[in-house]
Amino acid sequence: MSKRDYYEVLGLNRDAGDDEIKKAYRKLAMKHHPDRNPDSKESEDKFKEAKEAYEMLSDPQKKAAYDRYGHAGVDQSMGGGGGGPGFEGFGDAFSDIFGDIFGGAGGRGGRSNVYRGADLRYNLEISLEEAARGADKTIRIPTVEECGTCHGSGAKPGTQPKTCPTCGGAGQVRIQQGFFSIQQTCPKCHGSGRIIPDPCRDCGGAGRVKKQKTLEVKIPAGIDEGMRLRHAGHGEPGVNGGPPGDLYVEIHIRKHSMFEREHDDLHCEMPISFTTAALGGEIEIPTLDGMARLKIPSETQSGKVFRLRGKGIKNVRSHTHGDLLCHVLVETPVSLTERQRELLEEFESISSGNADRHNPKAKSWMDKVRNFFGT
Repeated sequence: MSKRDYYEVLGLNRDAGDDEIKKAYRKLAMKHHPDRNPDSKESEDKFKEAKEAYEMLSDPQKKAAYDRYGHAGVDQSMGGGGGGPGFEGFGDAFSDIFGDIFGGAGGRGGRSNVYRGADLRYNLEISLEEAARGADKTIRIPTVEECGTCHGSGAKPGTQPKTCPTCGGAGQVRIQQGFFSIQQTCPKCHGSGRIIPDPCRDCGGAGRVKKQKTLEVKIPAGIDEGMRLRHAGHGEPGVNGGPPGDLYVEIHIRKHSMFEREHDDLHCEMPISFTTAALGGEIEIPTLDGMARLKIPSETQSGKVFRLRGKGIKNVRSHTHGDLLCHVLVETPVSLTERQRELLEEFESISSGNADRHNPKAKSWMDKVRNFFGT
């Protein structure tokens, strides 16, 4: 069976340029690649046909011969079977396509070896007061700097790195497996394109040394647990000229002895005496801004919540403040004297005569108990 015209295979006019030829081949190779079409003989044949067409038309000498003499000009005597001159161009295009199919970072001259530095995270613990008001903190973070001994070359002073003999300095090597041409990182130099016969003693050939650097961190007022502050460019340095990563300062707030935070609100327990709860009074309570006075009405029950508006924490993204919620905790007297005991017993004796009036909650609870047991 006669072969189809190579331009027809790629869907091109005969005056197509190199970029058009490469683009058309990439499109067909992506569509008919065997890994995308397993067990499809038709796709495999079309993939091989497109490969052969690109191999011929991407080589200037073979293309000129084909344009003049057709298939007869690129028979086996001219290396038309593949692997001869011009196959390098096919390999470059195929490695790009292989990267598109499998998510690799193809490219020539080691371009895929330029990497952005890794991001770093720093856990910073602050007090509740610092979170509420804002603060300036100084932290020390690890960093990597150019080695002062070898000035970044990685080689011992007086010597120089050498070009990798395996990849010729490209940082990548090409492996041919059947009709596959795969480009991968050079195993000898690990993608750097060079080897260091006599490495620097201070950095071990890395060209960089670990250091500690000081960084000022501004804590905004109202920041909450788990929030992160981003410091661009303060992460790990990039590789082979790549940009540095970022530093993320994650905030953790120490447990407070008096307050518990809920978003922008603060909660605290407020113990009051039995007498104050019964008769009422005025007490002092702490806030983040100092002491405040709170009026306790008579007959206040344990668990009652008093709200002091605006005494919480300012929202980190607005100018609004949360509230302070004070939870009343009526304290039972302890270490009673004989006189105190006598007075309480007398009080209980007087109160028991009219329990419905003086202890309404206790009566309501007992009524529920009787209804539960059907008595």
